[in-house]
Amino acid sequence: MQIPTAEVRSLPDPLPEGLLVLDVREDDEWEAGHVEGSVHIPLMELGARYAELPHAAQTLVVCRVGSRSAYAVGFLVQQGVQAVNLAGGLVAWDAAGRALVADGDHPPTVV
Repeated sequence: MQIPTAEVRSLPDPLPEGLLVLDVREDDEWEAGHVEGSVHIPLMELGARYAELPHAAQTLVVCRVGSRSAYAVGFLVQQGVQAVNLAGGLVAWDAAGRALVADGDHPPTVV
């Protein structure tokens, strides 16, 4: 199966209304920094929890470098979700100067 993929530079800034950003990283990674407004479901929980995802015209799936999110996109596409993997993940997002937010009072970072 070909995994639909998008490069950071091809994404509008700010992201369009109606685009769901799904972060499939672990809790500590999420807390360190994530895309504002994104939904967090760790990859290992996605199979059991994907029905919790808000309905969206398209879903952008992110992780640290794009590997876990590629697996998630493959699964979501099989479920009929219009999902796209972020190439290079949040490392590429951050390197492109795109905004992140963090839980707590520390500056956001990608771990």
